[in-house]
Amino acid sequence: MRLATIQTQEGPRVAGVREDGYVDLHASDRHLPPDLKSLLAGGKELLAVAEEALRRGRAVPADEARLLPPIPNPEKIICVGANYADHAAESGVPVPAEPIIFCKFLTALCAPEQPIVLPRVSQEVDYEGELVVVIGRSGRYIPEDQAREYIAGYTCGNDVSARDWQLRKPGNQWLLGKSFDTFAPCGPVVVTRDEFAHPLRLPIQLRLNGKVMQKSNTDQMVFSVEKLVSYVSQVCTLKPGDLIYTGTPAGVGMARKPPVFLKPGDWVEVEIEGIGVLRNPVIAER
Repeated sequence: MRLATIQTQEGPRVAGVREDGYVDLHASDRHLPPDLKSLLAGGKELLAVAEEALRRGRAVPADEARLLPPIPNPEKIICVGANYADHAAESGVPVPAEPIIFCKFLTALCAPEQPIVLPRVSQEVDYEGELVVVIGRSGRYIPEDQAREYIAGYTCGNDVSARDWQLRKPGNQWLLGKSFDTFAPCGPVVVTRDEFAHPLRLPIQLRLNGKVMQKSNTDQMVFSVEKLVSYVSQVCTLKPGDLIYTGTPAGVGMARKPPVFLKPGDWVEVEIEGIGVLRNPVIAER
């Protein structure tokens, strides 16, 4: 099932995706919650009701729908560093023995087609195309061999990074360098876990103004999505709607010679097979 969040006259609403557009699931069946996080928390039973609502609901054509981040209100945005060996190499760091974890502020969340805003205090803003895991069940100390049961689905993400803040501030500032407003584009849809074979083998690429800058496959991750879910759950309770950005492959702007950083007028696209394309323009902060 493909799920999104759209803006309606009644506010943000969870929508199912059909060939003819987006169906407001709550409008189709008032027994369903209006938001995707609550729908996922309802488990398989509620998703089955949502599938029926999707079949009989009235669709808003895709070109008339305004997409929001699929989960507009996650409790946590968790990110993974150096999770592709080729990216670790281009960054000059060893392949980690355990996952490298950091977070983004919720104000960094950015919708499809929404501009990435280049802050006036940074001159080295970079792109990072990533697969994003969407958590569907609450859990703590989740065994790795059971972790898939806690994953609701997957979407596309861009871990936008101000490298001058992340790498050259005193002590480094990963949290701040990764958390400027709009630095967590996400979407366009969440595709439920049952749509994918296991283990994941999803081609992923990032294009900058139409040029392919990153191209890899999720099977090249150092740590699998199951390992990441299990590892993080040792520290905090994962909740429905939590997002895990799973790391980026080689090809980031800072590693190029000369470096390539985002500039006003750019368009960034993250495409993952089976999910879709996350597109964002780039503008300067006013």
